[in-house]
Amino acid sequence: MSIQQSINFESFVPNEKFKNLNKTNKKSFYKSLKKVKHNFKEKKNIFYSFSKNFKLNFSLSELKKYKRFKRIITIGMGGSILGSQAINFFLKKKINKELIFINNLDPDQLNKLKRIKNLNNSLFIFISKSGNTIEVLTIINSLKNKANFNKNNSLVITSNKKSHLSSFAKKLRIKIIFHRHYIGGRYSVFSETALVPCYLMNINIIKLKKKISHFLDKKKNILIKNLINLSKVYNSRKINSLVLLNYCQGLEYFLLWCQQLIAESLGKKGKGKIPIISIGPRDHHSLLQLYLDGPKDSFFYIFSLHNKKKINKNKGFFVEALNNKDTYEVIENQKKALITLFKNKKIPFLSIEMKKRNEETLGELFSYFIFETVLMGENLKVDPFSQPAVEQLKTLTKDNLFKKNRK
Repeated sequence: MSIQQSINFESFVPNEKFKNLNKTNKKSFYKSLKKVKHNFKEKKNIFYSFSKNFKLNFSLSELKKYKRFKRIITIGMGGSILGSQAINFFLKKKINKELIFINNLDPDQLNKLKRIKNLNNSLFIFISKSGNTIEVLTIINSLKNKANFNKNNSLVITSNKKSHLSSFAKKLRIKIIFHRHYIGGRYSVFSETALVPCYLMNINIIKLKKKISHFLDKKKNILIKNLINLSKVYNSRKINSLVLLNYCQGLEYFLLWCQQLIAESLGKKGKGKIPIISIGPRDHHSLLQLYLDGPKDSFFYIFSLHNKKKINKNKGFFVEALNNKDTYEVIENQKKALITLFKNKKIPFLSIEMKKRNEETLGELFSYFIFETVLMGENLKVDPFSQPAVEQLKTLTKDNLFKKNRK
């Protein structure tokens, strides 16, 4: 792999372990990839947000007045918030604001917010595609007296239709930025859902989108090669789980986004693998024994960041082998040792090493997993854009709540 790549991949799927599987037709993946690229031109398609022609539902000048806030509180569930949260944690050194993300019904977190003396000096961003997300509405109700939501300290991102959230915004004359109804939450990272919070965080959203089509043209052979190997894993009954093993601090919320993307997109019709997040090198001391010597039923994604600039050298250290070694060197050697063991033990993996910590690299990483997931959905013959089982739970929850109200 060329050193010029912003992301390096190393895919390892031992042929002898998957020899009884039919080989995936490379041409079918190229055909699917071509179809995705064509969808860049379709204005009511999820992939239109990847296009250079995609225009945001807001102007930057409209949002300038909100940039004065030093504290931004973003409220949403699942994919509607995980994209901006992932971007914030990966690029937090570039951000000089206090950012709070509320992505769960957590009474302790809400009570902690209520204890902030100047809470009404915060900017609140409420995100819900449907406008009827129970958790978001409950959080608004919990904070409304303390926060004093109004047109000057709040923004709403929701679909252009009648809903509880849009009614709340209109009543208080809060600005509404419309969410495209055809873009699902986990696929919305390059649309208003993530880009509004990112712009207000002072993230360069133009750079974030700069390389997101590279895996459809300049790097399509890398994507196809990885997909062919991954298709063997997905079509194998030997593999039950995907372990997202992270050696890069700052990718924590990206992996939560990735976990949702994989599980919600491909977990259908009895198909799919369970994505599990694991932290290295911490989990070397708790889970590695199982990974190496337990049942060989997992595929590993290994995430890392190559650090050229060596810092915090341990000079004069009493352990001679660690003299002049910094933290990154220790982590890098631990990762290399693990990869060697995986190869020796015929454990399949895909190593993903980022060369730089910037907007372009992160945008490229988001797009890679979206393309991989959508194309794998076609290979498995499942719809990667729906989540019918989740909708069943939402319906039953609302039925239960409304029944109690009627009583």
